[in-house]
Amino acid sequence: MLIKELIFASNNPNKIAELRAICPDSFSIISLKDAGIITTIEEPFETLEENAKEKCRVIYTKTQKFCFAEDTGLEIAALHNEPGVRSARYAGEPVNDQANMDKVLKSLENEKNRCARFRTIIALYLDNQYYLFEGICNGTIAEKPKGSMGFGYDPIFIPENYSTTFAEMDKSLKNNISHRKLAFDKLFLFLTQL
Repeated sequence: MLIKELIFASNNPNKIAELRAICPDSFSIISLKDAGIITTIEEPFETLEENAKEKCRVIYTKTQKFCFAEDTGLEIAALHNEPGVRSARYAGEPVNDQANMDKVLKSLENEKNRCARFRTIIALYLDNQYYLFEGICNGTIAEKPKGSMGFGYDPIFIPENYSTTFAEMDKSLKNNISHRKLAFDKLFLFLTQL
């Protein structure tokens, strides 16, 4: 079976742009908007895995086409892996990146252990079966936001072996080392071996 395109079950333009930037030319990612799908997909579960699978299920039910979804969490050791699955809404509704970062930084005041990681789970629904692919980027939480690139927690996340936040990095560098890239590489390798 040769799959050349997949619907990406996301309405997040930043995630769509990031995945398209790392996607090989031989493969095509179709956004929900491009597929003519206008829907809000709930994330009701307590794990990244279950939320990613749910997004896949919803879109496959609507389209009967190959699709994949992802869910990503920032896991901070000193906060018992919070915000984790609630990363997008850590400071409550509506979703607000600045409020989320402010809450993290406030929670880490006077905390020496600033170890954290971004963890992405990609779920692929294929032939009535789910396949999961994980990508992890280890790092630390900065003392204050730096940089204007990226989105979400990028201004306060410094990846391991680097001295700048994701938001200070050139997009191509971030895309080359990110959690999403690592998970997508595993997905793409799987698809090329089908």
